[in-house]
Amino acid sequence: MKAFFAEFKKFITRGNVLDMAVGVVVGSAFTAIVNSLVKDILNPIIGLVTGGVDFSDLKIVLKPATEEVAELAIRYGVFINAIIQFLLIAFVLFLIVKSFNKLNEKKKKEEEAKKKAAAEAAAKVPPAKPADIVLLEEIRDLLKK
Repeated sequence: MKAFFAEFKKFITRGNVLDMAVGVVVGSAFTAIVNSLVKDILNPIIGLVTGGVDFSDLKIVLKPATEEVAELAIRYGVFINAIIQFLLIAFVLFLIVKSFNKLNEKKKKEEEAKKKAAAEAAAKVPPAKPADIVLLEEIRDLLKK
């Protein structure tokens, strides 16, 4: 049992789990922002274009409400809102990934340019002679004198 909890502790304290937890928290906050964007900004604009239709109110009533039973309805307007929210989230994530990819490409090109410049500079400078060759040349020059 002790080994089980030790393994669980090792698992839970790994960096990937912590990164994932941060991602979930940020994702939740992002979802709240997108929900507000759809509900408070896009739905009124769409309602204006469609003549005041609010998607969240669209439904097909299967059984009207009575004093004893709540209304039974298919709320397809809420489903339309969920689709709009999904498309917005997917679009924003697409833009974020595309931006990161552009930054990575730019960074990669800069690194390749630096490597190329360094290689060209190294090609211009003759390689340093090994120490034994330098010593032999010094001996030769001394012998000539």
